[in-house]
Amino acid sequence: MSSRPSTYIMEWLSKSLAVLYGLEEILYSGRTRYQKVDIVRTKDYGLALVLDGLLQSAEIDEFIYHESLVHPVMLTHPNPREVLVIGGGEGATIREVERYGGVESITMVDLDGELIDIVREKLPSWSQGAFEDRRLKLVISEGRSFLESQPDESYDVIIMDATDPVEWGPAAKLYTKEFYSTAYRKLKRDGLLVTQASSLSHSLRTYLSIIRTLGEVFPKTCGYSVYVKSFASIWGFAVGSKAGLPSELSGGEVEERIRDRGVRGLKFYSGRIHEALFSLTEALTRNWGAETLILTDEKIESGIQL
Repeated sequence: MSSRPSTYIMEWLSKSLAVLYGLEEILYSGRTRYQKVDIVRTKDYGLALVLDGLLQSAEIDEFIYHESLVHPVMLTHPNPREVLVIGGGEGATIREVERYGGVESITMVDLDGELIDIVREKLPSWSQGAFEDRRLKLVISEGRSFLESQPDESYDVIIMDATDPVEWGPAAKLYTKEFYSTAYRKLKRDGLLVTQASSLSHSLRTYLSIIRTLGEVFPKTCGYSVYVKSFASIWGFAVGSKAGLPSELSGGEVEERIRDRGVRGLKFYSGRIHEALFSLTEALTRNWGAETLILTDEKIESGIQL
């Protein structure tokens, strides 16, 4: 019988539910200008990146999260060439975008340049050389102010991999109607935006509110989700589109586009998985339900409880 770990991280999943992660080793512990950073080896999930005490990515299933975030919108767009990623400091989001040979330009904007330096040194297997791709432009800046400064109709796809919209949190204003209105203007005619949208299991109101807020701006929206073991949760994603939606694609169409676009190296996502992402989510939200609200800058500034 194996011994129990002597060190644990306790993470609160909601105001009434917490989990303990048993640690085998602490590889790095420090603080950037913006957040506390820990890189640890967990007994159950392997290597993990922990920010401000919250597990962000784990070796066992980071690819499930990142493939689910990136590929539905990338395959829905008829020909994505200009892609913007906001957040995603560990480099796995851009890693997935770079699987598309037709993409000409990838702009990654992240507030915390120190974090990027840390994970490039300590977790190179996450990015797999993505930061060296010649198509990548790395910008150390706040995502909203950067996007506001860009010309209209600059991007085919915008991928939001920021932290949750916790009240008073640094990313809260990346989930408001005002931000989505800016993003809408910066997208080209067939443009899509996808954002991570928190936990269906523990913060369903947040997930549904993000979709509702997107619907105030975009003519088409949808949501989907996937189980992420290291998050101890079913994790949600939300899409706003000017044209097509991932939910309109069949599994067969997804497989055909994966082949036609030469997307290789996927470990999780496929046509069958694509259909399951939407089927599962529709069933869960139909049965669970929650009160929703439209997220605005004013509500965030007033400290709205999500």
